[in-house]
This record gives sequence, C-alpha cells and structure tokens, in this order.
Amino acid sequence: MNAVAEAVRDGVLPGRVWLYANYHCNLACTYCLTESDPRAERRELGEQRMLALAQQAAELGFTALGVTGGEPFLLPYLPELLARLAAILPLVCLSNGTVFTERRLERLRPLAELPAQIQLSLDRPEPDPNDQMRGPGNFRKVVDAIPRLVERGVRVRVATTVTAIDDEERERLCELHRQLGVPDADHIIRPIVRRGRAVDHGLGVDAGPADLPAELTITTDGAFWSPFGPTVHGGRLDTDLLVTRTTTPLKVPAAALLRLVHARPAGADTQLNIR
Repeated sequence: MNAVAEAVRDGVLPGRVWLYANYHCNLACTYCLTESDPRAERRELGEQRMLALAQQAAELGFTALGVTGGEPFLLPYLPELLARLAAILPLVCLSNGTVFTERRLERLRPLAELPAQIQLSLDRPEPDPNDQMRGPGNFRKVVDAIPRLVERGVRVRVATTVTAIDDEERERLCELHRQLGVPDADHIIRPIVRRGRAVDHGLGVDAGPADLPAELTITTDGAFWSPFGPTVHGGRLDTDLLVTRTTTPLKVPAAALLRLVHARPAGADTQLNIR
C-alpha cells in the first residue's frame, strides 16, 4: 500500500478528489467563489483528462470523487461522463439546478444504478430571498428539478449556503426538501466563505488551511488544498491554497498535499463545518 492510500485509510487525508470541470456558468451568484458567469473563462478540464485523473485517484487509494465548477452541466458530455466516473469511484456532482431539460434528465437516468449523487443549491425556503443571492427564477427551477431527478432514481443532495439561518426558517427549508424527496441526511448547511465574489459584497467567513479539509482539488491551473482554494477575485486566480502546478500524474500533487498535511503543527486541524 502506498503512502497516500495509507493516509486515506487512516483518516489523515480525506478520501475525495475534486475535479473542477469548468469555470463558466449561466448564473452570477453574489457569493460565487470563482466569479463564474456566462462570460467567465471556461478553464475546462476536459472529458478524457477527468477520466484519467479518476482512474489515477482510484489506483492511489482515494475513495470518492467530486465534480464542480462553474456549472458543470453546461458541458454537453457531462451526463455520460458522470456515469463513467461513477463506475470508477463514487461521486457527487455539484450543480445550480437550473439547466435540467427533459433530455438532460433522461441522460442522467443511468446514475440511478451507480454510486452517484447530484448536489443542488437551495439557500432559502421562499423564492425572493433565495433568488436575491442566486438570480431571478432560480428557486422555481431548482424546486422543479429535484423531484424530476428523484423520480428517475437519481440521489439528490441539497446544499444550503448562507451567512445565517434561524431555526424557524431552517425548519421551513427542511420541510420543503423533504416534500421534494430529499431526506435530512442529504441536506447540508454551510457558511459562505469570504473568497471570490463574496469579498466584494462583504459576505462570509475567512477560511484557510486550518479550517478546510485537505481535499485534493484539480483544476486546469494546478492542484489545490481544497475545492474552496482555486477561487477567483478581480479576474485573478487566488494561489494562496495552491499545492502544485503539476496535476498529472496525480501522485505528484497527492504526495505534495500529504507532505503539507504532515507539516501542520499539532492542533492546527480544527475545521469549520464546510463541505
């Protein structure tokens, strides 16, 4: 067993490898980490590269994959790619939930037989406060997409990203996702991180390596400490959480990340509830 596999087995390294499929998006959310919008540079990893990285991750001993963006479902090949990735390692794919046409939903049906989840963003239990952060019509589209995925057997997670939420509003949100077919176990609530566009709006919490799990994250620009690492602000890539510019073979950034984890002083692994 190699050192990375041992570290994953022993809980020293998280088991998930994140792949930034792209950076462009059909939305321009107020707190977006990557300043994604329709005009953003695509920074697309590409289908074959993602498959190769997934295979290498499995061989190294990682146990899961995460696919994020941008909005990954803007990539025309993504539904079939997710099935191929999930045949290698269990995965979760993050989406804003607004581009699920009937044809795209049908192409996702094979995921029902695979260890795969689609994580959709839903921040508030009513349209107006939700759409204030995410854009007009967002709430309606997400609430429409969730049961259509569920009825096809695709497992859905709901991610709520907020500065704060009181008990009454949280319960209304939980009741909504339960009605849509998503159990409490598949609902996560996390804080806004003060990176990317959130900086300009004075939103969120500061988060560094001591707060973020060391989840190996691969982009076209390099390998990062966390999926909260390869952020963009003012059109420039943030590199404070860059591990290495080298991404392949995957064993190079994986070993570099493991060295950084081992070099942390005792007591420096306290983390915020950011997933």
